[in-house]
Amino acid sequence: MESYFHSVTLDRDACKGCTHCVKRCPTEAIRVRGGKAKIIRERCIDCGECIRVCPHHAKQAIFDPLSVIDRFQYKIALPPPALYGQFNNLDDVDILLNALKMMGFDDVFEVARAAEIVSDATRRMMSTGLLPRPVISSACPAVVRLIRVRFPELIHNILPIHAPIEVAARMAKREAMQRTGLPADQIGAFFISPCPAKVTAVRMPLGSRRSAVDGVVAVRDVYPKLIHLMKEVSLPEEMAGSGRMGMGWGSSGGEAAALLNERYLAADGIENVISVLEDLEDNKFTDLDFVELNACSAGCVGGVLNVENPYIAKAKLKRIRKYRPVSCNHIEDEVPREVKFDQAVEYQPVMELDPDIRVAMEKLGRMQAIEQSLPGVDCGSCGAPTCRALAEDVVRGFASEDDCIYRLREMREAIERLQESQSAIKE
Repeated sequence: MESYFHSVTLDRDACKGCTHCVKRCPTEAIRVRGGKAKIIRERCIDCGECIRVCPHHAKQAIFDPLSVIDRFQYKIALPPPALYGQFNNLDDVDILLNALKMMGFDDVFEVARAAEIVSDATRRMMSTGLLPRPVISSACPAVVRLIRVRFPELIHNILPIHAPIEVAARMAKREAMQRTGLPADQIGAFFISPCPAKVTAVRMPLGSRRSAVDGVVAVRDVYPKLIHLMKEVSLPEEMAGSGRMGMGWGSSGGEAAALLNERYLAADGIENVISVLEDLEDNKFTDLDFVELNACSAGCVGGVLNVENPYIAKAKLKRIRKYRPVSCNHIEDEVPREVKFDQAVEYQPVMELDPDIRVAMEKLGRMQAIEQSLPGVDCGSCGAPTCRALAEDVVRGFASEDDCIYRLREMREAIERLQESQSAIKE
């Protein structure tokens, strides 16, 4: 049985038992039982939607403290394009990159550089005609995990290329080893993450046996320190090595636009992503070559570990990109092995009612019968997101039909009528 690491956690003491998170979870991984939320670990994809909507801050993200870099002799920062959109009046990216070195890193490798390599690799692999159409981006780990548990028929459409953060870590370490002569185990690569899904992608990677990223710190954790240090940068060393294409990956549509192919679709926000995946599963799109999906609204700039409003950050990132070259990084020959998946993404049957198909069909029949008997209002008062989810919980043995408040009201009214009739008979 697969073990699970999750960067999204629950603080039971802070939880008030409301159903905000229950209603928003894209994989129905949350229930309220005994007045407290419960996360079904095997269903959670760490998208962070529950963190975004919880009014009591009971959902929290796990990430590494900045002190994690002290475990390595040579430390490399991996800043994502979304980080550039967090700052006001940032005209020169080199100011930010130099501030990262002042923070304690020995080197900085922009994830935007790796994004341009991934874009080039994607164009080359798609040009062979061997990838199933439409190709679905593998950049958002929450989307890949969503497909893995909820849309198994689309797994073969996932682009078999690592996300830019993984490619960046591998490239950065290789360059550092050549430059310093240090062994790999003394060089650490640390990603500055805008979202919890990328923390999980590092701890439990898909498409790879082990991630080259050695630690993940949150954008919101380093932001205050960077603000202070950026004011001390007077004559910044030229370090920026990415162009508009790579930086564009920070917001929705940037990856798709970098393919130089007009037959694409870009969607952001988990509800829109699910809608697109459902349509893809039903073969409603016959004219697409590429689909870019981001679980966060506006793309990575909308991650819950950022500090800026996602749409303001998107506008800032657009302004920063304006005067950059189109692209600064390309593949010279064939697509490198370090860019491609090391292993296939496999279906995780967490939604199955039973491994035995006959038992599963029997349970499905019972579930449908229970669902028909429920009011169908999907109020969430039972602790499940929908009446169908409650029926599933009943079949799985995790809940009772009496958990439905409408059922309880009907029972109470029936008892009251019985008592009234008995009183009338006695009179």
